[in-house]
Amino acid sequence: MKIYIAADHAGFYLKKELIEYLGIKGYEIEDCGAYEKNDDDDYSDFIIPCAGKVALRQAQGKLAEMGIVIGGSGQVEAIAANKVKGIRAALYYGGKVDIVRLSREHNDTNILSLGARFLTGDEAKKAVTLFLETEFEGGRHEKRLDKIRQFEEKE
Repeated sequence: MKIYIAADHAGFYLKKELIEYLGIKGYEIEDCGAYEKNDDDDYSDFIIPCAGKVALRQAQGKLAEMGIVIGGSGQVEAIAANKVKGIRAALYYGGKVDIVRLSREHNDTNILSLGARFLTGDEAKKAVTLFLETEFEGGRHEKRLDKIRQFEEKE
């Protein structure tokens, strides 16, 4: 499974930690930046291209290729990723990790957005592992996602 990962300055160190962790677990990783810590960088320069790669690969049938985006809160990173057609990004910045599982089971999310200022490395690893190992249930949830896809086609 290939994972696309991106972060701005606030998520830079957590991104590096997750790249190492995911590599050890055997995932293929594509780092979409930031490539150095720069407090003046803009999240959109990394998050939107990362989301674009996930959307393109999934449109090509590579449904197992997912994304992880990281910022200070993860909020605007999820918003930016969700502007890309075909992306369903879920936000996690702590608390019950079940929300990550449900985002995959019910919403077939393809990007996980993490709030680096609110998570420890271990919490982020647990959330990412759950995100990547949880399957979409389909069924009654599929028709709801189809409605979103139909709306995206009108835009």
